[in-house]
Amino acid sequence: MDQRILPLILAFSWAFLIAIFAVPSIIRVAHLKNILDKPNVRTVHEELTPRLGGLAMFAGFMSALTIFTDLANGVQQLLAGCIILFFIGLKDDLISISALKKFAVQLLATGIVMFMADIRITSFQGIFGIGELQIGMSYGFTFLVIIGITNAINLIDGLDGLAGTIVLIIACTFGIYFYQFGGASYGNYAAVAFCLIGGILGFLRYNFHKATIFMGDTGSLLCGFIVSVLAIQFIEMRAEPAAPAVALGILFVPLFDTIRVSIIRIMKGKSPFIPDRNHIHHRLLAMGFNQISTVLILGLINILVITFVISFGESGNLEILMALLCFSVVLSVVLGVYKSRSAQSVSSAKAKA
Repeated sequence: MDQRILPLILAFSWAFLIAIFAVPSIIRVAHLKNILDKPNVRTVHEELTPRLGGLAMFAGFMSALTIFTDLANGVQQLLAGCIILFFIGLKDDLISISALKKFAVQLLATGIVMFMADIRITSFQGIFGIGELQIGMSYGFTFLVIIGITNAINLIDGLDGLAGTIVLIIACTFGIYFYQFGGASYGNYAAVAFCLIGGILGFLRYNFHKATIFMGDTGSLLCGFIVSVLAIQFIEMRAEPAAPAVALGILFVPLFDTIRVSIIRIMKGKSPFIPDRNHIHHRLLAMGFNQISTVLILGLINILVITFVISFGESGNLEILMALLCFSVVLSVVLGVYKSRSAQSVSSAKAKA
């Protein structure tokens, strides 16, 4: 057996066991202290539910990472950023805080991994003829990537088990790549991915419909930040000739949802930061799918897109990006057409009444 696999199995198992045993206690305390998420017009759940699942995920991830993983090559700084985001997410789950404060803390965590660990995108690897980036552009683009992916994961956390399932698929994909191609420079990021996988699986045991706990901002910010760093390191590892495009494919569902919703809001003259019910999972629910079916459909879409981009990883970045763009347009049209027909049906029904 490959000697590298045993630490990964131990890290995964530790994170999983810590999370799965911690969640019931967190649920119990949340109900005793009335730390519960109340249903509102934007949410799908109908009952008071704890939203502190990120506590269990963080406990499993952090303990497994520090016990079984080499903290070199930027992992120590990643862990520091995770700790900062954990506390701001926990505060937001307990007493809501402003988006500006959350953004400021995300900026701090991003700065730690960018400047102290030098984790950044250094090249577009030929996309639109752009190669190596100047240092200022490299830092600026990396900042946008980390903040964008972190908040994309946060935004897709709208159904029981959805964010956890999508992050699980993404982390598994990155973890396998780092295990196979990481070497001395990126190999320990396989352990980062497997620690995250263990924590998420332990949490998902209680998060599928009907969920008894949500991950909250504590979990979604943590997952998003880790995934963003894994994506950057994947691109820099260059295991695929079209690594940037492949990374976009691996992150397809959360990025597609965030970009689509932002465009819709801007076209309506609204701020892209004002919440609504235009997310892809809202549209699938409107089509008549239940929560479990919606989660499975979106998970399947992400797996199919990942399979596609990996299969054509030898192709150029531009070719894969054009394929992803075409698929995004088709998917957007399908969702938009159904929404229009649904609205017309409602109008007709009201007119007949």
